Amino acid sequence: MKVFYYVSLVLCTIFFSACDLTSDERVTFVEQEDKIDILVDGQVFTSYITASQYLGQSVTKPILFPVFTPSGIKVNRSFPFAEVEGESPDHPHHTGIFFTYDEVNESGFWNNTKFPPQIKHLAVHEAKGGTIGVLETESEWISKTSEPLLKEERTMKFIPGDDETAIDFTIKLTALVDKVEFGDTKEGMFAIRVAHQLRENFTGHYLSSNGDENEENVWAKRAKWMKLAGVIDSTHVGIIIMNHPGSTNYPTFWHARGYGLFSANPLGQFAFEKARKVENPKPFGLSLKKGQSALFKFLMIIYDGERTPEVIEARFAEYAK
Repeated sequence: MKVFYYVSLVLCTIFFSACDLTSDERVTFVEQEDKIDILVDGQVFTSYITASQYLGQSVTKPILFPVFTPSGIKVNRSFPFAEVEGESPDHPHHTGIFFTYDEVNESGFWNNTKFPPQIKHLAVHEAKGGTIGVLETESEWISKTSEPLLKEERTMKFIPGDDETAIDFTIKLTALVDKVEFGDTKEGMFAIRVAHQLRENFTGHYLSSNGDENEENVWAKRAKWMKLAGVIDSTHVGIIIMNHPGSTNYPTFWHARGYGLFSANPLGQFAFEKARKVENPKPFGLSLKKGQSALFKFLMIIYDGERTPEVIEARFAEYAK
């Protein structure tokens, strides 16, 4: 794909003086040995890390790292790949943007920093740039006994705006063995570990679609979207995560922590209801027979500036269609 693009660009330049090949090419992909850089308007927005070892650290699942706003402000924590003053070195498994879960057929895919278990990247099926970039990948969830449990098929659409970049995630998990059971735990599922300036004891502020604010009021509750906003280098920035109505166990519960973990977890229903002292808490109990699938859909928006609840509601309505 990348070779074809550059060859086309050269031929276009030679033979067509008025060629407009790149006018709509806002998103481009640069494939390297251990990652794929995603560029928006020529600047790196993030990188999809495909290697099991990156910058001297184990990577036990595919991640997007680092992550920048359109103005170039990094919104994710750098640890464990680099040391940054003010950052906490807790939870080394919280790396970039990630999708994983604990307690899958008694294998813990959330807390591990060594493998097995491992979510192993296998292939890139499409990397297509344009006004919107599309990256399609395949991975396997490999148990602590090195048995492939799940096939993960992931589509990530990178959608640039004037002062934001959104990533539309569609992830399908398909059972590769007779039965795959997901335990009921808070440790999951779709997450970003944010820069220390976005922690609640700095400038970070959570707001949910229900109107709840801060960790004590948003954690372990359902909501269709959540915003985390704050100030980095004197600039207002934010992250919004939306859960699509077609996603498993919508609307998701939120494992959103003031110390910097921002996570949507639709599968930890019993753990969250019990923690919230809900009467008669019930487990969701996702279980897949061989060949059965579960679908997870999220939209993450990385932005400069500020977003009102009304603006976010309108964006959610558009996303949910």
